[in-house]
Amino acid sequence: MTIATALKRPTTAGLVEQAARLVPVLRERAAECEAGNKVPADTIRDFQDAGFFKILQPTRYGGYEMDVETFYQVQMKVAEGCMSSAWVLGVVAVHNWQLALFAPQAQEDVWGEDPSTLISSSYMPRAQVTPVEGGYRITGRWGFSSGVDHCDWAFLGGLVKDPETGEPDFWTFLVPRGDFQVLPIWNTIGLGGTGSHDVTVDDAFVPAYRTHRSKDGFAATNPGAKVNPGALYKLPFGQVFVRAVSSSSIGALQGALDLFLEIGARRVSNNSGASATGDPDVQMLIAETQSAIDEMKTMLFRNFAHLNDRARRGEQADLETRLRFRFQSAQIATRCCELISRIYYSGGADGIYRGNPIARAFCDIHTGRTHVANNPNSVGRNYGKVALGQPNTDSFI
Repeated sequence: MTIATALKRPTTAGLVEQAARLVPVLRERAAECEAGNKVPADTIRDFQDAGFFKILQPTRYGGYEMDVETFYQVQMKVAEGCMSSAWVLGVVAVHNWQLALFAPQAQEDVWGEDPSTLISSSYMPRAQVTPVEGGYRITGRWGFSSGVDHCDWAFLGGLVKDPETGEPDFWTFLVPRGDFQVLPIWNTIGLGGTGSHDVTVDDAFVPAYRTHRSKDGFAATNPGAKVNPGALYKLPFGQVFVRAVSSSSIGALQGALDLFLEIGARRVSNNSGASATGDPDVQMLIAETQSAIDEMKTMLFRNFAHLNDRARRGEQADLETRLRFRFQSAQIATRCCELISRIYYSGGADGIYRGNPIARAFCDIHTGRTHVANNPNSVGRNYGKVALGQPNTDSFI
């Protein structure tokens, strides 16, 4: 059964303000988050209480069904306090958006009894897929399932031959907690709190209605459109998800810059006695970093304004636009890596100690860059090839 929401939908400003109030709390919990290899349960509870997981969830299940710009504003603000927490919020809450693309029965399976139920993922096409009557049987091992400790379902990737083209197509399989095991292997130099463990499945049955085709996400021909007809759910899957793993870097960079302004940029050298406030290189770094953050946010919101406008008109952005937007998302982590590195170096040797928040941001942002969606090279080469008249080879756009 679905639930009607009698609650007044919050404002974007109100949600961002709630996230801002959590920033100092998240900074205090950052060491616990990192050492425990998962986001603390109190933080997930805070996110639930603030309604952050509802932002992209359908109103049919008590969600707010707000625009993606609101969600990414909240995620970036959370990242100012703890990038691991923001990363988990980003990918797990975006799954509430993706579930709305699935067949209605799949949504009911997950949210029918408890609309606050959360979903993790690993989209690696690792599933060994066997078609059977009524669905598929899958087996496999997947890595990097962020936030899985807090989730009762998982989206897992696999390849299925497209009956129309005969080519393998990427599919997502929705699997309940009882059908997968978590292998606690996460022990990393950055984003330690994401708890992105491996998961395994041994010959589990997945009904056909609990699958989602990449081509439907690309063309916005999703089975969930029957019950979730809003423009939010007509956006291309590839455009929405990639921002969930790039936007937290922007917020973490802002948080590091704020700390640098408060402490690092005002330090006095132990050797020369000179104040960093008079260092022209420090002054330029501050200007360039804040300007870059503003530019990256502006591009994010401009791109989704375009995609939203098309979706409201029942249209999809053209291929060149989608490739460009995808490349711009992939560039974010690299730009943030370059800037956080300069901040880290400018802070002097005090920044090398474990627990230093700028050092933590340095490691987190660099670790986020390793996500395949944040690699601008393959995305950029494909974009350039298409501009030169060659065929597109990326469906995740």
